[in-house]
Amino acid sequence: MNKLLLGLLLLISTQVIAQKGEKFFPSKELTTVGVYYYPEHWDSTQWDRDFKNMAKMGFEFTHFAEFAWAQLEPSEGNYDFKWLDRAVELATKYNLKVVMCTSTATPPVWLVRKHPEILVKNEDGTTGDHGSRQNASFSSTLYRNYSFKMIEELAKRYGNNKQIIGWQVDNEPRKFFDYNEDAQLRFREWIKNKYKNIDALNKAWGTNFWSGTYIDFQQINIPLYKQWGMNLHQKLDHSRFSDHETASFLDDQAKVIRKYSSPSQWITSNYIPMYDVGYVGMSQELDFASYTRYMVYGEAMGIGRNGYRLGEYSRISMANDFFRPLSSYYGVMELQPGQVNWGTINAQPLPGAMRLWLWQVFSGGSKFTCTYRFRAPLYGYEQYHYGIVGTDGVTPTPGGKEFSQFIQEINILRKKYNTQNTLPKTYTNRKTGILFNADNVMAINQNKQTTEWNTEAHFLKYYKALKSFGAPVDFVRDTTNFSDYPFLVVPAYQQIDKQLIAKLTSYAENGGHLVMTCRTGHQDRDGHLWEAPFAQPIYDLIGAGINSYDLLMPHAPDSVRFDGKPYAWTSWGELLNPRKGTETWAKYEGDFYAGTPAVIFRKLGKGTVTYIGVDSKSGDLEKKVLSRLFKESAVAVENYPSGIITEYRDGFGITMNYMDKNYEMKLPASAEIIFGNQSIAQGGVLVWKY
Repeated sequence: MNKLLLGLLLLISTQVIAQKGEKFFPSKELTTVGVYYYPEHWDSTQWDRDFKNMAKMGFEFTHFAEFAWAQLEPSEGNYDFKWLDRAVELATKYNLKVVMCTSTATPPVWLVRKHPEILVKNEDGTTGDHGSRQNASFSSTLYRNYSFKMIEELAKRYGNNKQIIGWQVDNEPRKFFDYNEDAQLRFREWIKNKYKNIDALNKAWGTNFWSGTYIDFQQINIPLYKQWGMNLHQKLDHSRFSDHETASFLDDQAKVIRKYSSPSQWITSNYIPMYDVGYVGMSQELDFASYTRYMVYGEAMGIGRNGYRLGEYSRISMANDFFRPLSSYYGVMELQPGQVNWGTINAQPLPGAMRLWLWQVFSGGSKFTCTYRFRAPLYGYEQYHYGIVGTDGVTPTPGGKEFSQFIQEINILRKKYNTQNTLPKTYTNRKTGILFNADNVMAINQNKQTTEWNTEAHFLKYYKALKSFGAPVDFVRDTTNFSDYPFLVVPAYQQIDKQLIAKLTSYAENGGHLVMTCRTGHQDRDGHLWEAPFAQPIYDLIGAGINSYDLLMPHAPDSVRFDGKPYAWTSWGELLNPRKGTETWAKYEGDFYAGTPAVIFRKLGKGTVTYIGVDSKSGDLEKKVLSRLFKESAVAVENYPSGIITEYRDGFGITMNYMDKNYEMKLPASAEIIFGNQSIAQGGVLVWKY
C-alpha cells in the first residue's frame, strides 16, 4: 500500500470516527452526567420519586439492567420486560436518557444449575458457584449462546427506543484463565489459526528447549502458571488468546445488538484501566471504550498526610490519555460517588474530591461521566457503599451534592462554549505520544529478571514528568501516525520488529523527537532474543551499541550522574557504547563499569533520538533528561509540581490541585476565570476561558 493511499484511508477513518462522535455527543453539550439505577432493587412504588429526584439533581441519563439477567429471564426462554418497560417509561417522564446493559456478568441460577460447566475452572481444578459475578467463562460456548439469546430479546425490545442512547456490553470485563474443556478446545483452535502448521508453532515457542516439541495441535494444553518452568512463549500466546476471548465476546454481543438497534444508539463496555491486558481496545464492534475509576479505597496514599482522601493524582489523567486515543473520544461509566465498601481501608474522601475527579475526567475530553449508584444499597455484597443519595433513599450524600454542583457548572460552561476554539499553540507544541503494546507488558511481567522492576511505575516516571511540563499526552499504538506528535516516548518496548524500527527511524528523520528507554528492542515479536549482539536491530537508530545490562541488589544501589548530580538506581541499567556523533548525557558511578554511558543523545535527520538506558529509583533522572530534551528542542514547558494537573479542551483551561497545600496558578491577563481563583486549595479546581 503506497503512502498516499494509506494517508487517505487514515483521513477517511478519522473523519468517520469524528462524525459518529458528533452524532452521539454533540460538541455544544461538552459532556453529560448520568447515574446507575437498579429498579429491581427497590419497591416499585418508589421508582417515580427516585427518577424525579434524579432529574431534580441535574442528571441527564441513567443506567439499567447491568446485573438483571435473573429478572429479565426468570426461567429458560421466559422473558419478563414489564418491569424494565416501566422503568424506561418513568425515565422518559423525567427526560432522563437511558444506557441499557446486557447483564452477562451475572448468569441466573437456572443456567448455572443446568450447566455448571459454564463456570470458570481454575488451574487447581476448583470452580466457583452461583451468587457472585463474572464467574462464567467467556470461552464457554454454552454461556455465549445463552447470552446471545437473552441479548437478542433485549435488543429487539429496546433497539429502536428513542430514550435508549446507548448500550453497555457486559460489566468491567476481565481476562479469564479457564481450564474447562471448551477453553482447551478454543485455545487449540486459536493457535492453529495463528500458526497454520505445528512446525511454525514449535519454532515460535522454541520447543526444542527442554524437549518441549509437539507433533500435533491436539497435544497442546493451556499452560499451568503455577508450575515452575512452563514455556514463556506458550504462556504469552495463552495470554493473547485470553484477551481475544474477552474482546470477541464483547464484539459478538455488539453484533447481536446491531441487528436490531438504531444507528443513533452507541455501544461500549466499561473497562477497568489495566496496562497488562490486550483486550482493552481490541474489540472492533464497539463505538468507543469507557472506563471505571475509583480513587479512595485504602491503596493510593496521595500527597501529604491526608492525601489518601484524594488518591493518586495521575490515575484519572493517565486513564483519560490511555482510553481517548483508542477511538478519539471516550466516557467514564463508573466514577466513585463517595465512600466505598470493598477496599482495604474505606476512608471518607476529602470534601470536594468528587468534584475534583469529575473535572479531571472532563479535562481529558470525556463525553460523559456516570456514577455507581443513585441509591446506596441496603443489602448485598456492596453494603456501606455510598450512593448519590443515602440509605433513606432521598437525602443527598456529600458526593451527590458535588455531582449536582458539577452538573450546574457544566450548564454554565455550555453557555460560554465557542465552536471556533483552538488549543493553545504552547500546549500543542509539547504534545507527546507514549508508545504502548500490551504484549510487551505481559512478556516483561512474566520474566522481570528482578524484583526491583515495576513496568507501570516505569511508564509513570515518564508520564508524570510530561504532565508536570503541561504536555498533552496520548498512549499510542504501532499503527498510529507518529508524525502527529512532536515528541514520542517508547518505554520498555521489549518486543519489536524491523518494520517498527524503520517507522521510528523515519519519524525522527522527519523532525520528531524520539525517546527510547531501557528494556527496548531486546526481542522479536515472538519473544525471542535476536541471533545477534544484544538488541542489535536498534543500534543504528540510537547511535550506539548495548554491551550488556545489570541488575542491582536492593541494599546496594548505585548512581548515574547527569548534569553534575547523582541519581540512584537498582532495577535495570544498560551499558551503552556510543558511536561517533552520539553524545553522552549521563554515566554510571560506583561499580566496576563506572564511567560507562547510561543516557545518550543524537541528531538524526531533522529530529533527534534520546536513549535512556537506566531506570532510576525516583524518576527524577527521567524528568531531568526530558527537560533537557525539550530545552534543546526549543519547546517551552511548564514546571508544575507533583499533584498539579493542567489541561485544555473546548476553549477552557482546567487546573486541579492534589497537593497538600495551596497552589498559585499564573494565568495570562486575558484569561476569564469561570470557577475558582488563582490560589487553588487542596482538592480545588480552577476553570478559565482563554
